[in-house]
Amino acid sequence: MIRVAVVGVNHIGKIHCRAYKQHPDTELVAVCDLIAERAEAAGLEHGVPFYTDLRELLAAESVDMVAVATAGVEKGSHHFEPAVIAIEAGKDVLVEKPISNRIEEARSMVALAREKGIRLACNLNHRFTPAAYKAKELIEQGKLGSMLYMNMRLTISNRQEDTEWLHMRALHPHSIDVMRYFAGDVKRVQAFMTKAPGRNSWSTVSVNMEFDSGAVGHLTGSYDASMRHPIEFCEAAGTTGRIVIDNVYESMTYYPHQSDELTVLRNPLFGGMQGFDDTFKHRINRFIEQIKRGATPEDIEASGSDALAAQEVIEAAIRSHQSGGIPVEVPTSP
Repeated sequence: MIRVAVVGVNHIGKIHCRAYKQHPDTELVAVCDLIAERAEAAGLEHGVPFYTDLRELLAAESVDMVAVATAGVEKGSHHFEPAVIAIEAGKDVLVEKPISNRIEEARSMVALAREKGIRLACNLNHRFTPAAYKAKELIEQGKLGSMLYMNMRLTISNRQEDTEWLHMRALHPHSIDVMRYFAGDVKRVQAFMTKAPGRNSWSTVSVNMEFDSGAVGHLTGSYDASMRHPIEFCEAAGTTGRIVIDNVYESMTYYPHQSDELTVLRNPLFGGMQGFDDTFKHRINRFIEQIKRGATPEDIEASGSDALAAQEVIEAAIRSHQSGGIPVEVPTSP
């Protein structure tokens, strides 16, 4: 049984708590939040001890894994401290995205986990769906041939205005991770951004990409779209075929170039994913599965290193936009 503590028990933290309560191989043993009333409410709801200090929690409770579901500025400024405390204590860590909105902190967190030999994962949950698994399987089987291009669109409604870079740093760890999952590392980017009427943040973006493989790609993202319609479209194409994933999990279609016969995987009405929140369960289940079988830190899917790589692309895109759309090289993580 894997004993889990959840840090940060607001909206996303509540999803984590329920997941660990329901999973047959995990036990929720404690919760922690800087807001005492919130920590107490979660503790009473789940019948576990509650804390406002993670160090006190780890000193008092037997914990194997820490889920960091805090938020902060740009959805990530509160992640670094609890993640570092947990890593220093030798615990497996699953941190919400972005791994940090500050690239120096993200680099430091990943370096510390590597130094300590700790399994550090990030909740990059958009890749954890049957549709994405099937697409990855077909790509690894060579069904696309040599990758040529990778297109992604991720658009939701979010009127929040933390900073002018909130949209890029808070939302697009997801889209860029999916692009990297299918097409590999990104070599350089060229970005253009705009502000919707009445907004102070760069709420809609267009990012051109060149991958290390030589493939090219494009990301369209927006915080100005309706949540009533599909939020995500993903397309990967190569010399022998093309794959399309609709709305994160609804369907995956493989189009072979030289055949009229398609391969289609659809989310079933019964027994399939019931909604977007199920992606959290799929992602958490995979990390638990990897911990159980003793996966090495290097083998963790959607790892801290993957999250850092996505943030490096985001920061390069921001620099490109600031420079008037000049292409910018993406730093390679050590």
